[in-house]
Amino acid sequence: MREDGSYAISDKVPLGKAITYSIQHLMAFVGGGAIVPALIMGLDPALAVFCTGLGTIIYLLCTRNKVPSYFGVSFSFIGPMAVVTAVDGISGALCGIVSVGIVFCIVAGIVKIAGTGWIDKVLPPVVAGCIIVVIGVGLSSVAIGDVMATDASGNFDLLGCGIGLITFLVAVACSSFFKGIFKMIPVLVGIVVGYIVSIPFGLVDFTPIQEAAWIGLPNITTPTFSLNGILVIAPIALVVIVEHIGHLLTVTSVTGEQCNDKLASSLLGNGLGTMASGFLGGPALTSIAENIGVMGLSKCYSTRVFWWTAGFALIIGGFCPKLAMLFYSIPSPVLGGVSLMLFGLIAGNGLSLMVEAKVDFTSNRNLMIVASTLIVGVGMMTTSTSIPVGSFSVPGLLLASILAIVLNLVLPREECTEN
Repeated sequence: MREDGSYAISDKVPLGKAITYSIQHLMAFVGGGAIVPALIMGLDPALAVFCTGLGTIIYLLCTRNKVPSYFGVSFSFIGPMAVVTAVDGISGALCGIVSVGIVFCIVAGIVKIAGTGWIDKVLPPVVAGCIIVVIGVGLSSVAIGDVMATDASGNFDLLGCGIGLITFLVAVACSSFFKGIFKMIPVLVGIVVGYIVSIPFGLVDFTPIQEAAWIGLPNITTPTFSLNGILVIAPIALVVIVEHIGHLLTVTSVTGEQCNDKLASSLLGNGLGTMASGFLGGPALTSIAENIGVMGLSKCYSTRVFWWTAGFALIIGGFCPKLAMLFYSIPSPVLGGVSLMLFGLIAGNGLSLMVEAKVDFTSNRNLMIVASTLIVGVGMMTTSTSIPVGSFSVPGLLLASILAIVLNLVLPREECTEN
């Protein structure tokens, strides 16, 4: 443990704390990071949770326990999956998922050969900071949508909003006013309090939990070859790779330890994890922003915690349907309440990165990079806008990242200006 009470990436965390931290991570991602996208794509949500655990273990092995990250389901494949499934069925779409993993592995090999020295030139603090801010603020619409959703009649859901606000305030209070273990697990405390408050209002349905078996087996679906699946789904890997790099930059910023030089092994772990998931009938995987936010709040960056989280995901998603249903029963407003804080924290880390690097905002060059990137990225992400290019769609994060990188490379540098 560090002097400030935080745990470094390689630190050993006491068993009790490790389990508590891991449950907090599991609760943070299981709804929005696994169940919802899996259901939309027509995949088994329990198997999706199982695959996130398996993919995370593969990732930790590839990175030799040196990059703390958890892998959930990527939203980027919802549209392409629907297109391929309509023609070749879900097994054909799974072929595309496997091909995404192969693309990741190929890019990992290229990075291994080229090295990571280009990161500092292509992604200096002004660019990296903007991308991190776009990730955090751009996801705000997801959290707001969960908290301020409409009811069955299409009216504003005041009850859901109130419960989301309670969850948010409890998490903030734990992080700001409490000491000891409660200060280190604000997300878990917020979710538990929000869940309990939701029960008397009928927002928690216990029927699926009661009907589910204690022991079960994962529903495995094997892929079949599909050229459509490869051509339509594989190119989306480029979008997720940009997202992956952005999250790796965020992890480096949050932990204060250098993780960028692990990019090749990080991409390889993501690729192999996605391939394994696709072969079992699961989704394409990507690092999850919620869990990066949890790390920032808890100040626990140890990869040992993610081993526990992955282990719980394997058990819950693969072999214990009753526990899976318990996690599925967490109301959306509760998940939205904690997401408000987590996504805001990610955006704050992006701003902190630029401040610590002493980015000069009196420089017209830096202002153009920041202004253009934030407006395009946040605007497109919060409105769910993308640019169609054939069967491929360019999402806001990818366009904003390309814009920031290009502007940084082509705009003239001003004397006495730091990036």
